Amino acid sequence: MTARYTYPEAANELRVTEDWLRRHIKQLPHSKKGRTVTFTDDDLDRIDTLHHHEPTTGPLSAVPTAPVGVNPMAHLRPLPPRGLTARRAAS
Repeated sequence: MTARYTYPEAANELRVTEDWLRRHIKQLPHSKKGRTVTFTDDDLDRIDTLHHHEPTTGPLSAVPTAPVGVNPMAHLRPLPPRGLTARRAAS
């Protein structure tokens, strides 16, 4: 039979607080029989995968960064003036 974990046991395995598990239970895979909530090893693996993030910049990123010397915000342009200054500029 598959191992079943209660809230405290699952929180310990995932290294999160029991309160965090209870607050996010609607978004997490779990089993519920009556009022009893349990987690399997597969559930804990899926929770870990759902909250895994890969770096997007730096030496450990899987995505190549922009070439050196190219500002990543070079394509941005300032917004036009607003308010009184905009009316004066239009006159």
